[in-house]
Amino acid sequence: MPSIDPLRHSFTRHSATRRVAAITLAIGCALLIALAPARASGRGTVKITSRSGVHSFSVELATNDAERARGLMFRKELPEGHGMLFDFKHDQPATFWMHNTYISLDLIFIRGNGRIRSIAENAHPMSDALISSGGPVRAVLEVLAGTAQKLGIASGDRVTGSIFRKGH
Repeated sequence: MPSIDPLRHSFTRHSATRRVAAITLAIGCALLIALAPARASGRGTVKITSRSGVHSFSVELATNDAERARGLMFRKELPEGHGMLFDFKHDQPATFWMHNTYISLDLIFIRGNGRIRSIAENAHPMSDALISSGGPVRAVLEVLAGTAQKLGIASGDRVTGSIFRKGH
């Protein structure tokens, strides 16, 4: 019958426990990073001219697939006058949802010429209901719910910013 060295057996058991703890910690850190509110890579300003005046928004720019997929998910707050601008690079139909989005938002769908195509007001947090642009758009501006009504922003209003071309 082989003999067991108690000191060696104890060392091996503790090493395995340490490895499991290290792996668990690494996985936990990776999940925290993945679930943390990501910020878009760029920043900018857009202005909307409505019947009540010109309204400026400080925006995070979502310009690639990963940033557009993440959007404002997992955010707990969005200051008034701030938002996220999703740039699709060219006009195309767009559909959004509020999955994992904790804040109620207004979604402003904007054509490439800078005219607002449509607005989805007060989108419900955490909803998987699809929100359609109603036709081709170049971009979508997400702002705090109630902003469109408060500022009198409507379909047809002009949006200016570096991604919008001049035109009708």
